[in-house]
Amino acid sequence: MGKKKRPRRSFTPEFKAEIIELCQRGDRSIGQVAKDFDLTETAVRDWVRQAEVDTGRRDGLTSSEREELAALRRENRRLREDVDILKRATAFFAKETR
Repeated sequence: MGKKKRPRRSFTPEFKAEIIELCQRGDRSIGQVAKDFDLTETAVRDWVRQAEVDTGRRDGLTSSEREELAALRRENRRLREDVDILKRATAFFAKETR
């Protein structure tokens, strides 16, 4: 038998901060904290890693930089679609005027 797939859950920033604090305190391992709160160890490790980046203890993109990057990528995708539509419209009208 395979493992049951766990439904996707979302957690408040306050809850994540509490879990991160428990892990960084050093009383328990990340695995133990994850087990105690019925979380996946991978998720907890990711939260701790991102908190370290946000506080400058580790290199990488901060949460705000990640949000900005995602917004810029969305805008870039939309602008590319707009340009593509304009190119097709230009080609259509150029063909019609001949």
